[in-house]
Amino acid sequence: MNGKDQKILVSTFEKEVCEGLTAFPKYLSSKFFYDEVGDKLFQQIMELPEYYLTRAEYEIFETHKSKIIQSFDIDKEGFDLIELGAGDGKKTKILLQELQEKECDFTYMPIDISQNAIDGLIHTLDAEMPEVAVQGQIGEYFEVLDRLKHISDRKKVIMVLGSNIGNLLHPRAIQFLKKLNNAMHAGDLLFMGFDQKKHPQKVLDAYNDKSGVTAAFNKNVLARINKELNGNFDLDKFMHWETYDPENGTAKSYLVSKERQTVDINDLSIEVHFEAWESIHTEISQKYDDDIVNWLAEESGLEITKSFSDQHKEYKDYLLTKAE
Repeated sequence: MNGKDQKILVSTFEKEVCEGLTAFPKYLSSKFFYDEVGDKLFQQIMELPEYYLTRAEYEIFETHKSKIIQSFDIDKEGFDLIELGAGDGKKTKILLQELQEKECDFTYMPIDISQNAIDGLIHTLDAEMPEVAVQGQIGEYFEVLDRLKHISDRKKVIMVLGSNIGNLLHPRAIQFLKKLNNAMHAGDLLFMGFDQKKHPQKVLDAYNDKSGVTAAFNKNVLARINKELNGNFDLDKFMHWETYDPENGTAKSYLVSKERQTVDINDLSIEVHFEAWESIHTEISQKYDDDIVNWLAEESGLEITKSFSDQHKEYKDYLLTKAE
């Protein structure tokens, strides 16, 4: 990451932390959970018995990998495979291996806000699949997508896996999908994962594991503020709390102050006051069904062409194109 990119990311962190902690009610974006520590914690979460999402999507890829990659390049003209929020790429490697074995003409472009995640992914791919062309991109999704749109007219397959879209309530999800639509040329594809509605307790357990890894993951945003913005949060004075509303399919995560306290964030020159049991909203994890996904697609100028599900139908990956 060059100095300019680093400055942009740091100033974004500063700006959003200041806005979120001076708002009422208070909030912080879950995208700031991720740094070197946060990346490791999320990898631990994906291995937890309660966290079904990764296993379900992994099963989809193992079961349907041949059909998935065929749908990516029916005309066999080659394409750029652009993944937003690539992380460690564990699931994606299944598709990359299949693409390589079928001798497909593609370039893999993982995009992530985390320098650590991209560096780690490029390093492992270089060791495991040296023949795959990889061009890692650091930055906010749409800034990078806009840059890529103007660099090349080559067909793009944009992948958004895991629960990325689930971090947005429906109005913002539509805005997100519209931006993706605007970044696509005719013939480009969007391959996106949507966690499906299921037993409410299973959803709650996935975001509130007994071992406390998810709690530590949420609290990492406070640790980052301490480390990067010279704050003095006492992490032990906050507890992680999860809720799920089966009516609207929305799971929400909070950090709750156990006592009345004041936190200094010196680099922002602010004092943040908390009443006892006051919350910081940290994350949305939205759940879907086919009707909701169809509605989101229609509102965004997209249409579903295919979907792939695990055997228990707990998770689905949808293939979308620009609507005609």
